[in-house]
Order: sequence, then C-alpha cells, then structure tokens
Amino acid sequence: MKSVPLSIKNHILESVRQVPSPNCSDRPDLEDISLIVIHSISLPPEQYGGDEVERFFCNQLPATEHAYFKEIEGLQVSAHLFIRRTGEVIQFVPFDLRAWHAGASCHQGRQNCNDFSIGIEMEGTDTGSFESEQYRQLANVIRILRQAYPQISAEDIVGHSDIAPGRKADPGSGFEWGRIKPRKRS
Repeated sequence: MKSVPLSIKNHILESVRQVPSPNCSDRPDLEDISLIVIHSISLPPEQYGGDEVERFFCNQLPATEHAYFKEIEGLQVSAHLFIRRTGEVIQFVPFDLRAWHAGASCHQGRQNCNDFSIGIEMEGTDTGSFESEQYRQLANVIRILRQAYPQISAEDIVGHSDIAPGRKADPGSGFEWGRIKPRKRS
C-alpha cells in the first residue's frame, strides 16, 4: 500500500478513509486525551480482508451471515481507527469523541478508559501475528497522535489486555511491542 502523509485536522486523521460509526459519545473532558489502547479484531474470527469489521462498527452486520455474528448481535462497538493487514487506515470516530472500544477498564487507577483514550484496532487475532505494514502504519499513527495530543506518553500506549486483564487478551501474544515502542514486559 502506498504511504500517504498523515496529519490531524479538527480531530480527523486526514488522508484516510472515513467511515462514521454511530457508536460514540461526547467525552467528559475534551482536554483529557491521554491514552492509546491497541486492540485486535477479525470478523469472522481469523478471517481477513472483508468489510465485516466496518459493518460491525456501523451496526450493519447481519447475524444471519455467520454463526459468530449471532454471538455479537446487538453489541454496539467502535474504535477511532482500524488498521487493516495491508496497512490501510480507516477512521470511524473523530478523536474528540469517545469511541466505544474499551468497556470496563482501568489505567493507572483511572476507570472508564473510553473517556480519555484513543482506540486503535489492528486487523488480526490475539493468538496470531501482525503484518510489517500494520506496524509501520501504527508507529506512524502513534507519532502523529502524540504530536496532536502531547499528554500521551510512551507509557500510555497499552493493549486492551493491560486495561482489562482477565477479561480481554488482545492485541495478544503475537503483537510485537518493540516494533512500535520500547516496552518492559513482565
């Protein structure tokens, strides 16, 4: 995929495809964007390249299309960004709004991480690996986000499993944190 320069204007990542999700709300404090949460998703599980994630984030995924879709029917989920295995970046929610990606969560003693975080979904699974192009794009996106929202430190880039331990496992054991930032792992 050809790389295009990224910039943020009015809380929108320019030069990427915009697919507005209804699954968002106002942030309690617009000045408090201080966390990036990395997730992984594939729909159907372990299948890549279709439009199912987009339709899921827009409440347009028919439960009749796949047995797994029946299990997630009625869930209202979104993320700010989705990075496909090709490196394509899609924005679903502007950064000044609260995307519904983290659920019950806690970071450094603060509950409800959706209130102050940016959620980035990587196309993949919590048991698989990710593509080099995804890491390249993710590192680029993180750099741009940290410029726009300087209160996000390197320690404030975490996995869903870090803020919802025991409940979530993504982005998973195959995610290579060293490709986007130095990170101490226990």
